[in-house]
Amino acid sequence: MSPPPASFPDPTPPPEATPRPFIELRDVTCGYGDRVILSDINLVVPQGKVVALMGTSGGGKTTVLRLLGRQIQPMKGQVLIDGQDLSSLDAAGLMAMRRRMGMLFQQGALFTDLSVFENVAFPLREHTRLPESILRDLVLMKLNAVGLRGARDLLPSQVSGGMARRVALARAMALDPELMLYDEPFAGLDPISMGVAARLIRELNDTMGLTSVVVSHDVHETFTIADHVVLVANGRIVAQGTPAEMSASDDPLVKQFVHAEADGPVRFHHPAADAGVDFGVRG
Repeated sequence: MSPPPASFPDPTPPPEATPRPFIELRDVTCGYGDRVILSDINLVVPQGKVVALMGTSGGGKTTVLRLLGRQIQPMKGQVLIDGQDLSSLDAAGLMAMRRRMGMLFQQGALFTDLSVFENVAFPLREHTRLPESILRDLVLMKLNAVGLRGARDLLPSQVSGGMARRVALARAMALDPELMLYDEPFAGLDPISMGVAARLIRELNDTMGLTSVVVSHDVHETFTIADHVVLVANGRIVAQGTPAEMSASDDPLVKQFVHAEADGPVRFHHPAADAGVDFGVRG
């Protein structure tokens, strides 16, 4: 009897599973008072990915972050995080959800009278009852992750702008969040600090299994770390895709933004009355 034919494993790798949505905005319209900022927005942020929100100033990018923290409520539509509709959460549920988030504010927002160490320790002291020895080790680990363990005793006024941003990042990571929100993380940084910040965002996202939303105007640095880019303008999502797809887009608005072109759909002059009327020129 001949032996059975040899069996070899299939060399074709299985298809990669599509990440489940961690953030969903469904037909969301929102604003401030009667002024609508975002209109009928639909957005999905997959778990584990870095998604960049980009676009012109005043287009509604930071408003999306405020929706995710439920600092504002939508006029209509749903905002879901990990399948939970934020509008359905009571005060305790909202605080529990917020503890799953980390926020890097545009200017860092460090406490100026606290040391670097105490800035990072602050959320741990507020939300846990850890022994001081464990708290100290955790703070030093977070500072070490951003390269600033040696600056722990300095005040915010004694560190550079780039270092202050990294301290703020360590503080945002203190409670090991699942979701990180970044509001203009590269604003005001020199090229070296910008590169360091971008690398940290990407590395921390991947090593900690985070989901990240980055609001930024900096095309180059953002495109190097983002899995997906969403372009927001005039209160709507006007384009989205991978950084490569956005760079190659023929859409006039996308081209103007990505390549920093002065002429295009976004005009230099805000709509105004006829100049002859304003300056009193008579025909």
